[in-house]
Amino acid sequence: MTVATTLSGALTPTDDCEWIIEEAGYDPLREGSRGSRFAISNGFLGVRGARAIHRGGRWVGASRTLVAGLFDTADEEHAIPGLIAAPNWLQVRILRDGVPLTHREGDGKSQHRILDLRRGLLLTDARLSNADVVWVRLRSLHLASLSHRAIGLQLIQMEFERGEAEITLNASLEVSDTSLLPERVEQGLGVWNTTSSGKRLAMATTLTLRIDGVDIDPTSSSPLQWSWRWTSHPGQVVCLARTVAVTCGVAGEVHPGQDAVGALDVARKLGWSDVVAAHETAWTKRWHCSDVEIEGDAAAQRALRFALYHLNGAANPDDEHVSIAARALTGDDYRGHVFWDTEIYLLPFFTLTWPLAARALLMYRFHTLDGARAKAAELGWRGALYAWESADTGAETCPLHVIGPDRKLVEVKCGRQEQHISADIAYAVWQYWQATGDDGFMRDAGAEILMETARFWSSRARPEPDGHCHVRSVIGPDEYHESIDDNSFTNVMARCNIRRALDVVEWLRARWPEQWGSLAARLALSDAELGQWRTVAETIMTGFDPKTGLFEQFAGFFSLDDVDLSRYAGRSVPIDVVLGPEQTRQCQIVKQADVVALLALLPDEFPGDTGAKNFGYYAPRCAHGSSLSLAMHGVVAARLGETEAALDYFRRTSAIDLEDNHAAIDGGVHIAALGGIWSMVVFGFAGLALHADHLTLNPRIPAAWQSLRFGLQWRGRYLKIKIEHATASLEVTLDVGEPMTLVVNGKVFALSREQPLWVLTNFSSR
Repeated sequence: MTVATTLSGALTPTDDCEWIIEEAGYDPLREGSRGSRFAISNGFLGVRGARAIHRGGRWVGASRTLVAGLFDTADEEHAIPGLIAAPNWLQVRILRDGVPLTHREGDGKSQHRILDLRRGLLLTDARLSNADVVWVRLRSLHLASLSHRAIGLQLIQMEFERGEAEITLNASLEVSDTSLLPERVEQGLGVWNTTSSGKRLAMATTLTLRIDGVDIDPTSSSPLQWSWRWTSHPGQVVCLARTVAVTCGVAGEVHPGQDAVGALDVARKLGWSDVVAAHETAWTKRWHCSDVEIEGDAAAQRALRFALYHLNGAANPDDEHVSIAARALTGDDYRGHVFWDTEIYLLPFFTLTWPLAARALLMYRFHTLDGARAKAAELGWRGALYAWESADTGAETCPLHVIGPDRKLVEVKCGRQEQHISADIAYAVWQYWQATGDDGFMRDAGAEILMETARFWSSRARPEPDGHCHVRSVIGPDEYHESIDDNSFTNVMARCNIRRALDVVEWLRARWPEQWGSLAARLALSDAELGQWRTVAETIMTGFDPKTGLFEQFAGFFSLDDVDLSRYAGRSVPIDVVLGPEQTRQCQIVKQADVVALLALLPDEFPGDTGAKNFGYYAPRCAHGSSLSLAMHGVVAARLGETEAALDYFRRTSAIDLEDNHAAIDGGVHIAALGGIWSMVVFGFAGLALHADHLTLNPRIPAAWQSLRFGLQWRGRYLKIKIEHATASLEVTLDVGEPMTLVVNGKVFALSREQPLWVLTNFSSR
């Protein structure tokens, strides 16, 4: 088998359209969005999906590589840290007589970008020419290895179809971010320092060029640039293989490039074909654990696979000092900062399909606990108030001002007032522990997070003469309304935070008394303080009216003006731009799921028909001004049996990153919305709920879905679940683990490895 044939095989995409995202042509207006959509990532390296060939300054979609944790702050007063770009290691130019080969005029459809979801890599296929003298078919592949996260690989095959000419191929590794200062540059190795954060980045690379199966030495080279020149002829096949190893560390390391050189040596010994094979094997394992199969709805299947691809590529279980940003490693929006998105929208997926990744993400919050303590103390409270926007240290990185749609400076209050983040993290800690039974994590890290966040809420919620504890001047998930009192989402999540912390206190006392004694002493936790926590939990104002069954979103919400949002259907801008911020604040208009988010996360707080009442009240008042909103509504609608409405939320969420209706994803994919797509299926349509000693399922899948299949991990077990519409049946197989209890539509069943559980169920919806 020749090298060309082997490379041709690697460059051939998966032969199944359900695993392929493909786009033809080139549109400068959409290039930014496509760069996000076609991005590749392994949780450490993220590379935007630009086209394969670089043409210098005219290039619109130049590739951009981001490295998890590589933050730096510009040298200016009150600057905000952000992810910085690593050197561009994919840069290639092909020239004839010094002029770049370009895509043929009027032949835009010959350009194809193919995201192979199953294999976790990006392929391109295009034809280049120069004044009709030389025609070249160019095919490329690049990946960020899921099996060796330091490794990136680029493969390019050029088949000359017409003409003879002097060809020059330039490959380089170039720094574009001024925050990187060179420390050491030598042949195939660069080491850079960040200007202010004390980080070091090392990149080692090796390249080979083959012409008709023969290795060709570079005509010229410098430390990070290589050039080849030769005469082309029809039928000639040229293959470029480039491997790069990237490492990131801190200042003061003796040999900052040593790890990069070592990782590159490993990859070089493997050869590019084995690097590809190991990467594909790692992706096969991830798909085995996380794939969701839908029969009867090709669009839904494609959307799910796209979401799962980006979710699996966003996490790195080997590094507990980084987390997943709002746009993961696919773009620069929000400067790579971490929000509540990670714990509320992403952790459920990782907890149930990749517990090691979930644990690492929660450990990031443990390692940034001191930053949360510092923020609480700065604002005059005890315990830990996590940063609304977090980078590498846990310090608050939310900007104080941004430029609004009218180009005026707008104050940003979220960093000080959007405090539900601490309760959100506590919620994720508890959910992870319930789902995994990871007592070591709870004992050594999770308990301290719960204690310090509970302590914050107990100091934040102040008792008043009406007998209630109040939390004043906050922002809930609905960011249209600022400086409000007693946001129901915030307060009920805070109460849950305190109660779960008290539960863990009793667990530690009974199970790990020595560790509890040590933790209590270190945190100066007394029985008197724990008693005060209980009082706060019992008396905190929730906004629930037992007469109507409604939660008032915040004090005074029901007295605001009511607006019929259907009058503004079809608008192309957020409702607060249409009405103006001030008028929006005076209306019962909700930016994103708020009480509905509470209903999705804590359904037991809505007994009887109160869930349906609250959804019926708040859903029509939600303007969905955030990409996070639709998925929460979809989960709740599906649970309530409003299956077709839930499917509509599912499709609208899927369109955010998969359709080109607007240029909203230039800054990266909306990773929380992608996590929400999975949640709508698993927690919504399948009706999954987690409990300490069992799982429940109440499935209601859409009429168009013939079947739904997915797997999940729970307390050391691996389950496969199949829901079939035609037979109105549920089948659950326990592949790994001890027997367990499963509750389906309120009936209790025993599940063991000896025999799958098969249950007739009811898919009735309204």
